[in-house]
Amino acid sequence: MPQPPEIAARAYLLLDVTSGQVLASRIPDEPVEPASLTKLMTAYLVFDALKAGKLTLTQTLSVSERAWKMPGSRMFIDPKMQVPVEDLIKGMIVQSGNDATVALAEGVGGSVERFVQMMNEQAKVLGMRSSSFKNPEGLTEAGHTTTARDLATLATRLMRDFPDYVPYYAIQRYRYAGTPKANDANRNLLLFRDPSVDGLKTGHTNAAGYCLVATARRQVPGLGEGKAGERRLLSVLLGASSENARAAESQKLLNWGYTAFEAVRLFPAGEPAASVRIWKGKSPEVKLGLANGVVVSVPAGEGAKLKTEIARPEPLVAPLTRGQLVGTLRVSLGNGEPVSEIPLTVLETVEESGVLGRAWDALRLWIQ
Repeated sequence: MPQPPEIAARAYLLLDVTSGQVLASRIPDEPVEPASLTKLMTAYLVFDALKAGKLTLTQTLSVSERAWKMPGSRMFIDPKMQVPVEDLIKGMIVQSGNDATVALAEGVGGSVERFVQMMNEQAKVLGMRSSSFKNPEGLTEAGHTTTARDLATLATRLMRDFPDYVPYYAIQRYRYAGTPKANDANRNLLLFRDPSVDGLKTGHTNAAGYCLVATARRQVPGLGEGKAGERRLLSVLLGASSENARAAESQKLLNWGYTAFEAVRLFPAGEPAASVRIWKGKSPEVKLGLANGVVVSVPAGEGAKLKTEIARPEPLVAPLTRGQLVGTLRVSLGNGEPVSEIPLTVLETVEESGVLGRAWDALRLWIQ
């Protein structure tokens, strides 16, 4: 497999979001301070509240003394203001405002302490097994840690679960009326350097160093036209030496991912990877695949040499429900080196047949 370039950072991980494969990493499971990357989890809960109708973008929130006095990056709001939720979101994302973040945490959770509890509960739901949050903004605090892998999981789910709100991360400049004009630039320098980059978040403290979770989408050959032909990569870079270094090293990692690997669509959305025999069902066959199709990332030039094999239980017996996990698609290179193992699900529900059908299949199974 291709070897990644030398990356000047403490830890990193490069994920192909389109295929779900990790292309490269360094100590991805080592606990680190996330700094303002913490705000990705805060945003997840805010977006979830919006989606559930518990908040609206036009709703205004008051600014508490606690929010107003937050140190570090700020949106420069104060207790005399009633600020719309949408502006607080932009202040949290574009300006990385700790004051905006605390105002949103209090608006969603009722208190910062309750919101932090919600953050840790959500981390468990998302499978972030190595993360522990102590605050919503990311300032250094004992026990406030995560990992590169957990951050990749969080960022991927954020984009997948809340596509309507992800465009906030591509905003290059924003400031709230009456706040300093010099405080308007997004700290993600890649938004100004690479048109394919459309997010996500920066972070910095003395303990964490300079951090960046960046994502890009580029049109690539072999995947199709329009959005179907876009390939999304996500880089998590932790502990760089400067603001410019975290941008340059993230760019290096993303560019390498696009050139060293090619994306191959094995099966389009809705097309089965296999139609296999099912017993005691109203249909004699069940279709296995993935609703969004199957894409794999392979070393450049190896796409035409792939081998696939399906491993599944035998026999398959009805009923089987749409989305139910049944089997694995194993993909390997021409030389036999494994590339990916993709879980296969039932594409169309197969209900049980009638009494006679089940009895007949039971007899046939017994004879076999």
